[in-house]
Amino acid sequence: MRKSPPAPAEPEAQALPAEEEAAAPRRFARTRLIIVAALMALSLAAGAVVGYSAIGDGAWLDVFRPSTWQHILDFVEKGT
Repeated sequence: MRKSPPAPAEPEAQALPAEEEAAAPRRFARTRLIIVAALMALSLAAGAVVGYSAIGDGAWLDVFRPSTWQHILDFVEKGT
């Protein structure tokens, strides 16, 4: 019986320098953080629009006016 030749050794993976190796996960985490923050801001804005216009019967663009938020804060502070 003839034996098959030994399998060649796997080529060694080229190691990244320590700086690049540490930067890759950090870059991914930073990108993920930015995406999550943007989605949270979008959700907050959408919720405010739905709450103010659909539930509260106000104009949907009024939710982005500072006077609207000042009125809400005055109402909340007066209640305490």
